[in-house]
Amino acid sequence: QVQLVESGGGLVQAGGSLRLSCAASGSTFTIHTMGWYRQAPGKQRELVADISSGGGATYADSMKGRFTVSRDNVKNTVYLQMNSLKPEDTAVYLCYVELGEHRNDYWGQGTKVTVSS
Repeated sequence: QVQLVESGGGLVQAGGSLRLSCAASGSTFTIHTMGWYRQAPGKQRELVADISSGGGATYADSMKGRFTVSRDNVKNTVYLQMNSLKPEDTAVYLCYVELGEHRNDYWGQGTKVTVSS
């Protein structure tokens, strides 16, 4: 089993920045894709960005140019740098990893991001 510990959420004014981190530990299996989803109140969970083990990144259209996903394969940590934040970015941000031969998904508990106008 893998443990995912997220950090970096909080309250920020519109136009500000936050950096989220998610550290994976407790497993010897290979970590493949790592990434972030978010879920706002009353809305479906949506992909924010993900990054493959080779460093290839995918972004949701509304995040392109504002958010940057990166990872440290030595620390088994994925980061999300969020710039030019908007009130509509307010959500709980959840990290996930694909683990092992079968690429099973594991999720963190989530970290709350609130952007005030």
